Amino acid sequence: MVAITPAAFETAGEAERGFDGLRAGATELTARITHVRDGIGWIWVVPGSRSLPEVRSSRAYERYATCQNAFRRFVVLLAKQPAREPSPRELPDHAVSLRRPDGR
Repeated sequence: MVAITPAAFETAGEAERGFDGLRAGATELTARITHVRDGIGWIWVVPGSRSLPEVRSSRAYERYATCQNAFRRFVVLLAKQPAREPSPRELPDHAVSLRRPDGR
């Protein structure tokens, strides 16, 4: 586990769409590095709407610089994730698949 989100999603599809949004904007993400409230260490937080974080580190880091590097690695990993193919039930009736017969 690299990061967590405080958002509660009603369906797996909503969670996947949230991840897709993060992935699509990975290169523009900025984090706020803050001290842990209850304990020792640092966490990175990507601010979101309604004063809730969009996503945050899954653990606290002992050093500020280590926390910065962890966020940078998260962004790189996120940007490398391939785009998710929508499931057939997520496609509108008029959607057409652009995949070639060989799957690409």
